[in-house]
Amino acid sequence: MGKLYLVPTPIGNLDDMTFRAIKVLQEADLILAEDTRTSGKLLKHFEITTQMHSHHMHNEHKTVEGIVDRIKNGQTIALISDAGTPAISDPGFLLTRACVEAGLEVDCLPGATAFVPALVNSGLPNDKFVFEGFLPVKKGRQTRFQILAEEDRTMIFYESPHKLLKTLNNMVEFFGAARKVSVSREISKLHEETVRGTAAEVLKHYENKPPKGEIVIVVAGKSKDQ
Repeated sequence: MGKLYLVPTPIGNLDDMTFRAIKVLQEADLILAEDTRTSGKLLKHFEITTQMHSHHMHNEHKTVEGIVDRIKNGQTIALISDAGTPAISDPGFLLTRACVEAGLEVDCLPGATAFVPALVNSGLPNDKFVFEGFLPVKKGRQTRFQILAEEDRTMIFYESPHKLLKTLNNMVEFFGAARKVSVSREISKLHEETVRGTAAEVLKHYENKPPKGEIVIVVAGKSKDQ
């Protein structure tokens, strides 16, 4: 039987691509890409000519069975997302689960993912943390914040630029204006920055300077005196 590789790709700086990731993509029978146009630029840069198929959140339910069959028949399939590690707020979980249930070998390579450098760079406790990914947009959002208000571990969120102010306002409301927050954006890219402070201070910063780029929010957990 073949094998499924989950291959992380750079979140900004192409130098973060590993030698092993390049080798796996070169030797795979097929690469599944979240967006073949985006991934095509990456593959061209590293002179990888392996055939690509589209695999994204809108078609993954329909394509999983066929991919599993290809692996059963001996093909090596590599899955990549537009940036970072597959299945971390990106497609990949459904295929990985299907392969595991079918008794197929799955290998996730180590590599780039946005929340790890944001957490380490935040200066907040990282011995215990919880990754929340993207918060609910509407339904369940307030309930989620109410639950997280009691969380004592450091919390990590992904957010889009146009929703950052809303989320920071929610954090002031539910966590308190004094809660420590760190916002990292454009990690590993030319205009990378991290803004640290209280929830109120970070909110004021981005009210005066509208954010751009990919964003990771790291929030201190509830302390005993809160």
